[in-house]
Amino acid sequence: MASMARNLLAQDSVAATLERITASATELVDGCDAAGILVLHDKQVATLAPTSQTVGDSDRLQESLGEGPCFDAARSSQGERVFRIADLTGEHQRWPAYAPQAHKLGVSSMMGFLLFTDDEDLGALNLYSREPGAFTTTSETAGWLLAAHAAIAFSAARTHAQMEQAVATRHTIGEATGILMGAHHLTEEQAFDVLRSYSQENNIKLREVARLICEQGAL
Repeated sequence: MASMARNLLAQDSVAATLERITASATELVDGCDAAGILVLHDKQVATLAPTSQTVGDSDRLQESLGEGPCFDAARSSQGERVFRIADLTGEHQRWPAYAPQAHKLGVSSMMGFLLFTDDEDLGALNLYSREPGAFTTTSETAGWLLAAHAAIAFSAARTHAQMEQAVATRHTIGEATGILMGAHHLTEEQAFDVLRSYSQENNIKLREVARLICEQGAL
């Protein structure tokens, strides 16, 4: 687990970090056959770094039905931060539409952990097994430890990516401003005003306008 934590922080992108998280779940948590991260935007589901097609199929099923354990975990920061389902066939009351259809997908037991830091909720790490009763108390403890490290690594990777994007955007805008200054004999302030006005009038993000100028040499 300690080696996994160091490995998570060593990944060079958000995507690589997420893939390492879900792969670690299948390697470290007893009974886990597949794993994925579900992120909810309003009621739309995004499946990140699934280790098998079953994970994506399950998430899309929960999205279409508007119910399911992973859907509930990602939707409610006030609800359970951990769930463990020994046998989906016994969950028809909680999820009457999802449970029987998930069983047809080959899902018999599940665990899920809300990924969160002090500042934000990031989604839910969900673990799947083909066998009923696959997850034990020990499995839950391992999953909880993994989720805690995963949330920190996920948040750090995303923050780093945002900073890199901000630096790249600033550089591109500076380059585009210089092109306009040279082409039209403008001051730096005038050139930036041209960029901003074009962005607002055409409803195009400023960084995209700057990128076009850098590629084409003009608006």
